[in-house]
Amino acid sequence: MGKKFSTSLPRCLMVLLAVIWLSSVHSQPSANTDFNTLSLPDSFRFQPSNNYQSRFTVYEALTDSAAINKVKKRTLVMGGIHAGLYTGSMLVLNEAWYKDYPKDEFHTFNDIEEWLQVDKVGHTWSAYQLSRMSYAGWRWTGMPDKKAVWLAGASGFGFQTVIEILDGFSKEWGWSWGDFAANTVGSGLFVGQHLAWNEERISFKFGFHKMTYDDPQLNKRSDELFGASLPERMLKDYNGQTYWLSANLKSFFKQSKLPPWLNMAVGYGATGMFGGTENIWTDPDTNLEINRGDIPRRRQFYLAPDIDFTRIKTNKKWVRSLFYALNAFKLPAPALMLSKGKLTVHGFYF
Repeated sequence: MGKKFSTSLPRCLMVLLAVIWLSSVHSQPSANTDFNTLSLPDSFRFQPSNNYQSRFTVYEALTDSAAINKVKKRTLVMGGIHAGLYTGSMLVLNEAWYKDYPKDEFHTFNDIEEWLQVDKVGHTWSAYQLSRMSYAGWRWTGMPDKKAVWLAGASGFGFQTVIEILDGFSKEWGWSWGDFAANTVGSGLFVGQHLAWNEERISFKFGFHKMTYDDPQLNKRSDELFGASLPERMLKDYNGQTYWLSANLKSFFKQSKLPPWLNMAVGYGATGMFGGTENIWTDPDTNLEINRGDIPRRRQFYLAPDIDFTRIKTNKKWVRSLFYALNAFKLPAPALMLSKGKLTVHGFYF
């Protein structure tokens, strides 16, 4: 079934919680405003950012010590929040998953061939989103952009790496170099864009649709393996997950008349997977082995339009926060799918 199958559930839940919570403190002004939520006095010089994605106001402190102290206090608060989230997450993970499994010496586990690497792309998405949400928190403090970017990248990467270390000491699983590489790529994708362009021109998004089958045996296997409810399936069923790299067209063609929110996205997913590496399992009712090697395990590649919600102008804080959170997910839209050399058109795809 694959080692990451169990720990992927709490990991994804924590990413989703981070998206919701850190978006709530993400109070970036729209591109046509000349203020930010720090309410700093006139002794600060403001420079509106032309960064459509982040839209944070960049400022330079001149003389006001009260404003400087406010930034320091917010930095301490955000540091405490990060530490609390990390510590609490690790305690929850240990209590919910690792406590009941035997411990072992630190060891590795090679799971690179499992789930047609959809789980590895999921690790990349998790690290990217954790870095992105951490960045929103650090910029809320008034911290300089480049420092916030590096701290955010380290935060997303560090959270994922701690979980890999816990896996490494669990007899049930083990340290995965594939997961470690995916985590590195995810945080690196976020940091690299900010260092190169001072904005996120390419968003990393998640989509899902619940899979159902005409074959009762496959539906039963899916319920046993991935869970019967929609939330469980969304977090655990790799057959229904799609991960998208969504590029903002206006940011690459700045002189064009394209809408600033219009994106084009390429996606990756897979189907036909009822086990980590093969479609063979033991029926829990009859204790008989079931071999469904007749079901092809296929990679799927997609092309679809998308929306960058963060580039839609609004002066309402709660709308900006909602848009920032929504930008972690792909907007359902028509899509082209390429699989096994065959091109298929979907009128509406997640």
